[in-house]
Amino acid sequence: MIDYLGRFFERTAGRFLPNRKFTPIACSGCFFDEGLRLDAEKTGIDSSRPCPNCTKTGFKKLSRDALELLTHRFFVWGSLQKARFGAAPLIQFNQHQATSIDIAPWLTNDVKLLERLLGIGFFYYGPRLWMVGEVEPLMALRKKGKQQSIIKRILAEYPVRILKPNDQFYRIRVNPFVPHHPQEYDSPPPHFAGRGRLDSVGNPILYGSSDLEVCVHECRVTAEDDIYVASLIPSRELRLLDLSALLKEEDGTEFESLDMSVHMLFLAGKHSYKIARAIADAARNAGFDGLVYPSYFSLLRLGQMPFQTVYGISHRRIPALQDHEQAKAIPNLALFGSPIQDGSVQVTCIDKLILSAVRYEFHFGPTGA
Repeated sequence: MIDYLGRFFERTAGRFLPNRKFTPIACSGCFFDEGLRLDAEKTGIDSSRPCPNCTKTGFKKLSRDALELLTHRFFVWGSLQKARFGAAPLIQFNQHQATSIDIAPWLTNDVKLLERLLGIGFFYYGPRLWMVGEVEPLMALRKKGKQQSIIKRILAEYPVRILKPNDQFYRIRVNPFVPHHPQEYDSPPPHFAGRGRLDSVGNPILYGSSDLEVCVHECRVTAEDDIYVASLIPSRELRLLDLSALLKEEDGTEFESLDMSVHMLFLAGKHSYKIARAIADAARNAGFDGLVYPSYFSLLRLGQMPFQTVYGISHRRIPALQDHEQAKAIPNLALFGSPIQDGSVQVTCIDKLILSAVRYEFHFGPTGA
């Protein structure tokens, strides 16, 4: 099991275990599908030797581990289907089943190659239902009569984080009226209330992050915008409820998991905002100064696949992988009220931010899965 976890970590983290001898078994030139070939170029390494499969030279070579990584990224991650809460791949592969999926004509020879070199078969995956949001606390959060009992658990079971006066974070503003004025970087004015994930009418929130790139993502900036960034620090210790933490639950399964419920909530779209705002209101009423919560863009920022599993078990519940899973949550800050105006947060610096380049990292997946 431990060796399998190591190999699975290689696939999902996109890197290889150290000190493993490189023995090529294929190259990027072996593939016909353009997306698969381009992914193979990214995955393989340079080698002047002829490919042991097709005898071509001048293409990136792939070891068995690299070929497994390529196959997982294209067919499993590439077939990921999002639900309202959660997501699951439509295709999986292993060494115990024969191929039973429909294959596009441009993929037919590539699938046969992978079957032969890796000894695998591809099949349609029937996910455990927790992967698509059938998690009891999450379902309860969606029902008015049961919501408050789960929110009480969240306030009691998630850790407190103290934001100290030397803890710097950033806030982005797009096209502010008076860019150099500190008040421009406080919570939005009342007529903008209720547009964000956690704020509501009468309950403004200052959003920020210690990750500047995430700030840029969150603000959906464009090349035409005038963008400014304020550096902020607390004027006093701020007591925050940390919803970005991974709860190491010892009992139950993913179906009963409060950790999985909150994790899915913050990876969901706008339909989840009403629930998130109810949690924020409860934290405010409980005396917290704000929340720490995982950015919706965490996985995109880090290039990680969501809701990863081993034999249907979430990585978040496997002790050997929990530190890696925790590192995948980039924390954002949501501070209640108008903290710059009330003096609990101060602006130390304001700069104009210039977008000098935009780069996209991407990979491919099969059509018609």
